[in-house]
Order: sequence, then C-alpha cells, then structure tokens
Amino acid sequence: MDTPPLSGSDSDSDDCLVTDRELQEAFSRGLLKPGLNVVLEGPKKAVNDVNGLKQCLAEFKRDLEWVERLDVTLGPVPEISGPQSTSQNQDPKAVDPEDDFKREMSFYRQAQAAVLAVLPRLHQLKVPTKRPTDYFAEMAKSDQQMQKIRQKLQAKQAAMEKSEKAKQLRALRKYGKKVQTEVLQKRQKEKSHMMSAIKKYQKGFSDKLDFLEGDQKPAARSTKEGAKGQQMRKGPNAKRRYKNQKFGYGGKKKGSKWNTRESYDDVSSFRAKTAHGRGLKRPGKKGSNKRPGKRTREKMKSRRH
Repeated sequence: MDTPPLSGSDSDSDDCLVTDRELQEAFSRGLLKPGLNVVLEGPKKAVNDVNGLKQCLAEFKRDLEWVERLDVTLGPVPEISGPQSTSQNQDPKAVDPEDDFKREMSFYRQAQAAVLAVLPRLHQLKVPTKRPTDYFAEMAKSDQQMQKIRQKLQAKQAAMEKSEKAKQLRALRKYGKKVQTEVLQKRQKEKSHMMSAIKKYQKGFSDKLDFLEGDQKPAARSTKEGAKGQQMRKGPNAKRRYKNQKFGYGGKKKGSKWNTRESYDDVSSFRAKTAHGRGLKRPGKKGSNKRPGKRTREKMKSRRH
C-alpha cells in the first residue's frame, strides 16, 4: 500500500524544522557569525511610465471653458521695494524653502497675482464676485451629521456648565465654611469678653453692666445710664463698699494693732472715768432689758386671763 504524498504545507514545515535544527547545531558549534542572516533589500528602481501618466491625465482631463475651470498660472506679484527684489521674484529658486516666512510670502504674492489677473476677466464675463446679503449657502455636510455635531457640542457645553457649577459650589462651600468659622470665632470672642466682664464686675473692678444688654448700640446704652453712672464713677461701687465694710480696706493685717510712737504719745482718747473699769456705773440700766423669769411670766399670763 503506497503512502500518500505529503502536502505542501507539511513539507514546508518539515523544511523549516530541519533548517531550524541545522541552525541550532551550527550555532552550538560556533559556525554562525553576526550579519549572515540579515536580509538586505536592494535599491528601488524608479520607473518613468510616460504612457501610463498620459493615460491617467487624459482620464480626468476635460475640455471645458475657463469659467468652469478657473485655472490660472502666474508668478508672484513683484514687490515695489526695488529692482533687486523683482529680479529675485522672477527666479523661483531664489526663495529658500527652509525659510518659513519667505515661503509663505511667496505663496501670498502668487495668490495675489492670480486674484489681480482673474477679477477683470470675471467682471467681463459678468460673474458676481461678492456674496449677496441674502445668500443661502448649502451645507457640505448632511443634516444628520450636523445634528450629531450639534448634540456633541450641546453635551460638551452641558459638561462645561456642570463643571463650572461644581466649581462654584465648591467655592461657596469654602466660603460658607470660612464664614461659619468667622461667626464661631466672633461668638467665642464675645463669650470670652462677656465672661471677663462678669469676672471684673464680681471682683469689683468695674461697675458697668453693658455686657447684659447684648448688641445694643453704645448711644442707646449711654442714655439709660444717666447721672447715676457718673456718681458711681466717683467712688467705689456698691459691692466694693460692702466688702470694705465687712472685711476692711485691705492692706497689712498682721501687727495692725501694735502701738507706735505716735499712738503711744496720742492720749486724746483717754478717759479717766472709764479707765480700768473705775468709772460711774448705772445699776438700773444693766437689768432693764433682762428677761423675766418663768414664774414671773406665768403670773403675768394668769393676770391677763
């Protein structure tokens, strides 16, 4: 029984395997050198197919009038600066293609020359060159495409407005937090001021009660104070006077009753009658306020009844 021949793909794969094995063996032996397996491409040959180019030119070339074609071939407009520039303008090689400014200026002057040459011909042919005020230009794109573009623009504008609103909200939140912190700080400051005023009033350092009236204007408070506040300002307040009466006027307490040379020499308050308990006594005055006894009180009650 004959074996069927191998297909082309199988034979190619076998050849590839064989070549790979041979390459591996050669590599292991050190027979391969760098640069042997590089595929070198030869230089491209330029083909100048003149007949083919003429055929392509004849296909899209049409023998139409100039009004339909509007083609013109002219050089750039000569500059008025001097004769040297005109000689340069006539030579197209004088323009350096690497110089962007000169290259764009040459394009501009060539287009200007074409406009100056074509406009009189269009006026002779009675072709309008200015757009009327009520001119309706047909769109190059379809309505569906313009609708898609309009939707994209609207979506983009909506996204921009949304981001702008988000920025404004963030700014308002920051401003709100700032205002809130300022209000809290103001309240804390007013509270600390009120507490200090209360402490001063309690200790007697101040006799003003303005902190109880809140945020009233000082002009309104001044009318309520009147002349009483002026009188209180002359001396200590009522609390201070009460404490002075109860505890004294402060100062040194220890040794305050010691005699000094001045107090020892001062005998103006000495009374001989009352000194050492030897003055005149009134016996009736001491017992006048004495409470009667129990039996005496009972007798007095029985007499009443």
